This record gives sequence, C-alpha cells and structure tokens, in this order.
Amino acid sequence: MAAGGDRGGREAACGHDSYRSPLASRYASPEMCFLFSDKYKFRTWRQLWLWLAEAEQALGLPITDEQIQEMKSNLDNIDFKMAAEEEKQLRHDVMAHVHTFAHCCPKAAGIIHLGATSCYVGDNTDLIILRNAFDLLLPKLARVISRLADFAKERANLPTLGFTHFQPAQLTTVGKRCCLWIQDLCMDLQNLERVRDELRFRGVKGTTGTQASFLQLFEGDDQKVEQLDKMVTEKAGFKRVFIITGQTYTRKVDIEVLSVLASLGASVHKICTDIRLLANLKEMEEPFEKQQIGSSAMPYKRNPMRSERCCSLARHLMALVMDPLQTASVQWFERTLDDSANRRICLAEAFLTADTVLNTLQNISEGLVVYPKVIERRIRQELPFMATENIIMAMVKAGGNRQDCHEKIRVLSQQAAAVVKQEGGDNDLIERIQADAYFSPVHSQLDHLLDPSSFTGRASQQVQRFLEEEVCPLLKPYESVMKVKAELCL
Repeated sequence: MAAGGDRGGREAACGHDSYRSPLASRYASPEMCFLFSDKYKFRTWRQLWLWLAEAEQALGLPITDEQIQEMKSNLDNIDFKMAAEEEKQLRHDVMAHVHTFAHCCPKAAGIIHLGATSCYVGDNTDLIILRNAFDLLLPKLARVISRLADFAKERANLPTLGFTHFQPAQLTTVGKRCCLWIQDLCMDLQNLERVRDELRFRGVKGTTGTQASFLQLFEGDDQKVEQLDKMVTEKAGFKRVFIITGQTYTRKVDIEVLSVLASLGASVHKICTDIRLLANLKEMEEPFEKQQIGSSAMPYKRNPMRSERCCSLARHLMALVMDPLQTASVQWFERTLDDSANRRICLAEAFLTADTVLNTLQNISEGLVVYPKVIERRIRQELPFMATENIIMAMVKAGGNRQDCHEKIRVLSQQAAAVVKQEGGDNDLIERIQADAYFSPVHSQLDHLLDPSSFTGRASQQVQRFLEEEVCPLLKPYESVMKVKAELCL
C-alpha cells in the first residue's frame, strides 16, 4: 500500500492458472475487497492530487480552473496497462501514476503532485482506506452482537451445565454463557470505534515531514502552509492531522489498528471454540443447510465448518499484528522503505480476514440451534452430586444430624459414581436416596431440591441487566443497519 519501487509493474493475476489470495477469491465481502483494490487505491491517489491542487489554487498558486477541471474529469480514467509499463521503466509506483495521470491531463501535467512526496498519496490513501474499512467492519460487528443479544435474551432462563477446566461445574444458563461472548465483542466494538475515531491524517508534510517544499512554494508564508495542510485534511474528511511526521505517519498507527483487529480475532476464536465444543456435546449447533455435506466419507456427520473456519482465520488475524510491531521497530530515522511490501500484505489481509470472520459469525449467530433435552439430560447426570449440600440442609431442618447425613450421602455418592464410571450407567444417586428410609423426611422435597433453576443463581437477572444497561446503548448508533442479513461467499 505504501509508495516506493517494489511493485515491479506486476498486475494482479485473475485467472485459474495463478495464485490468488483465498481472502479475496473465496471469503471476504465484495465491498471490503474493493476498498483494497488497485482501482480504489489509485483513484484515491488522483483524488488526493486534485484536493492538493484545489487547495494550492485557493491559496494563490498559479493553477487554473481549466487544469482543475481536467483533473476532475479524469479521476476514473486510469490506464492500468500504461501505469504498469511506466513502473517497469521507472521502478517507482507513484511516479508511474503521476505520468499516467498527466498523460490524460496534458494541461494539468505540470501541477500534478506539486510540492508533494510519494507518501502524500501513499500514506494518506492508506489512512483513508483504514478509516473506511473500519466503517465497514463496525456495523457488521454490531449486527453480530445484536443477533447474539437476541439469542441470550430468549434463553436467559434455560439452565445448562457450566464448565470450568472443561469439567462439570455449577449450573449457569444458556443466555448467561452467551453474554460472556457478547461482553468480549462489546469490548471489541468500543476498541474499533476508538481506533477509528483517533485516526489522524498525515496531511501535507513533504519529504521528511518539515513542509519545506510547501514553504518554498508559498515564499516563506508559514500561515499558508498551515492552511494548506488543514484544507486538504478537511477535504479528506478527517478532523485531526498529525503535526509531527517523518516522511511517513508513524507506523505505531498500524500497530494500534492491527492490535484491535487481533483482539477481535481472539474473541471470535473463543466464541467459535465454545460452539464447536457444544456441538460435540450435542447441546448446540451452528446452522446446517439442507444440502450441506459434513464429510465425504461419513454421511451422518454435521461438522461445525463455519465455526472451524472462523477459528482458522482468527488465528491468522491474531498473528498479523507481529508485522506492524516489527515494522515500526525498524523504521530508521525519518523512514525506510522496508515497510512497504510488508504493509501491502498485512493491512489488507487483516481487514479482509476480520471482514470474513464477522460475516461468518453473523451467519452462525442468526441460525444457532439449541437442544434443550440434551442439556436437560446432562444436567440430570451431574445435578444429583451438586444437590447433596441442599439435601443435607433439608435433612438438618427436618431434625437430622448433619454429620450422620453427610456420611450416608458420601457412601451413596460413591456407589452412584461407580455405576457411572465403572459400569457406564446413569447417575442413580437420587434413586438410592429415595430407596433409603433414612432420607424419608425429605423424599417429598427432592423434586424441588433438584429443580435446575434453583442452581443458576442470578444468571437470568444478570442477562437482563447486561443487555439493557451495556449492550443496548452500544448498539443504538447502528440501528439503521441491523436488518442486513449475513451473506457467505462460500
């Protein structure tokens, strides 16, 4: 994405006889792919040259209306073949496009790129693309949160076995567990919004960031150089501009951008791993289409391929943050060009990957299937052991001795555990308690003592409060885009 001579004049291969990134050809949305396309990039370069010329004219440089109009008329008239041939000769992508633009704007040729350096178009275009890419991601993330919030609200009271260390623990509810996912995604939404809003324009800075070339153009008029920077920044739609730059904007910005995307990847990986584990337990499944095939060898299989795809791509998304970390650390003095080739890959791939996982996760969240009977059966297998303390308390209230009761339940629990572990049978602890006359004072209370809803604490109240107080306010700015359904490329 950055300027320099590493493009080599090569055009993107589009046929079946050459490698193409699966992110573009298979997974990411057309709108995100377009943002990182050559057409969008080089059209933005021309737009930046036009904004610069307009601002320079307004501040008194001898640029005519005819030249401005010629540039406006040719923003989309890009001869990519000519640009590739020029770059092959010049080994410089920006100058190749200066010459290509000048070829179709002969009257404006002498004022295109006036006073600017390559990073004027390269870095400013990158910042425009990053901002617009965030604008594509944010509504998608908001929709995922909204779909999961609906799911959590509907199942706020449905008890399910909790797991710590992936071992049976106290009960929670399906909705409460979903809120764990939502909370992480809400943090991601806030992080993406923050980084997007904090993006600053590089602006009009010259070769080493000193604005010396523009100061010369305006014959030492410092105020006009300041105005030029401000005018172009406003034309590009940014509220803030860097006061200090080298030749490039600081590559710390790329770290910030890819860090929040990597964090989003971690959230998605956790959510989809949970879904995959629950699918194995047959408690929950992602959508499975009527004609979908789970395995070429095993026709009965219903593999969670969407969740697996999300996990696979999320790992890539998390790994990409290492690129800008290392790039920023090796930028010598005002800049070195070893950032360029790396940034062409990692910035685009990060957003295309984030776009893909959000599209896929929205599709999953719109069709999650829950199997309450399976959940109920698993609870029945584990709940008797969890209920023993309640049974002891009930016996004491009925006049029993706590220590005697504890010992009897200990013996019966070990017998029931042996049936489960050694014989592969069901947990029959409650049947053993019902058959033991010692526990007759609480036999009539056992159904109440074993009601799963009495073991979920304040889970349902927490769900309601969380959705009302934290989720709904975050989603309010995105209300107009909530009805958009997810579309998967493949």
